[in-house]
Amino acid sequence: MNLPDADFYAFEDLLSAREQQKLAELRTFLAEEVAPHAAQWWRDAYFPSEILPKLAALELSTPVQQGYSPLFAGLVIAEMTRTDTSIATFFMVHHDLFVEALHAFGSEDQKDRLLADALSLRITGAFALTEPEHGSDVAGGMETTAVRDGNSWLLNGSKRWIGNGTFCDYMLLWAREPESGKVRGFLLDASLPGVQRRRIENKTALRTVQNADITLTDVRVSEADRLAGIDSFEDIKHLLRGSRIMVGWQAVGAQLAAVDIARAYAVERQQFGRPLASFQLITEQLVRMLGNTVASTGMLARVAELERGGYPSAVGRRSSDGMAQAALAKSYASRKMRETVALGRSILGGNGIVTDYRMAKVFADAEAIYTYEGSYEINSLIVGRDITGISALR
Repeated sequence: MNLPDADFYAFEDLLSAREQQKLAELRTFLAEEVAPHAAQWWRDAYFPSEILPKLAALELSTPVQQGYSPLFAGLVIAEMTRTDTSIATFFMVHHDLFVEALHAFGSEDQKDRLLADALSLRITGAFALTEPEHGSDVAGGMETTAVRDGNSWLLNGSKRWIGNGTFCDYMLLWAREPESGKVRGFLLDASLPGVQRRRIENKTALRTVQNADITLTDVRVSEADRLAGIDSFEDIKHLLRGSRIMVGWQAVGAQLAAVDIARAYAVERQQFGRPLASFQLITEQLVRMLGNTVASTGMLARVAELERGGYPSAVGRRSSDGMAQAALAKSYASRKMRETVALGRSILGGNGIVTDYRMAKVFADAEAIYTYEGSYEINSLIVGRDITGISALR
């Protein structure tokens, strides 16, 4: 039986022929190199570094920098997440945060030293922002310090939940200069003396992603490794906006996966002598899942258009920085995702709680998507501030 694709409104038709071909190449890679192994990697909490050369060969790093559309960039993340949320998360941290920061804020010397190797995954990067006591409030509460000492800086403090943190070669690390109060960014060689890394254990989501606790004790970093283009936390807003949008696309990808798995199961699984799909309640649940997925994709596709053409403000239609639009897309899509994956898990019954059937892994990983790059609640408050002009953030 040929089933229609979960891209029910054919958003992919909006891509250029070149982009559609490249997306097809990505699907082939994911089907051959990732899908057969993803569940075992997840169970073992193992990161498959052996696939990185083949992933790099696709030349998908920072697609917009290569002339691809923001819609294509988003669908790349959705398609990766559809196969394995953890691989998509690795890709986002390395390319959409670390490599993108080199493009946007790196000096010519820094780009010459690092960019080519980072694009080809000969070196890997992390984005070290959040701290043990500061997640959503890290902009104002950052405790990690950077003190100028001649032509170098001394870094002290701790970071937590740093994706790729156990194995990365470099971290884009953020610290506050006590004297000025400004947030500084550093390209930190992770092998420097004073850098300690410890993998976060016992996770129930994104088990393939190697999140780390980072401790910095008098780590000396050259002034040449400070991102000269960063002078305050405001300077990195476009990085965080882009990352938040990509997590919204992850919410789309998780829903695409849930629809794929639940629909195939409902067609093939026999109960009471007929397929599950023949029962009205099951059909209604599948259609609700599909509707959530299409609505989420549509919102993210519109955000992709705004990324290219500029953002209007919800108040007075004046130009804005797009943070509220990104926050709404991430919060809405991740909320719909939660419902979609829960319905999918329910359709599989008891088989929905074992990773053999994929749905359990999608269900578990969805909780991480719901939380990171701003929780649902924080993103909702950002949007509320934009549409009312009154901040409920304290």
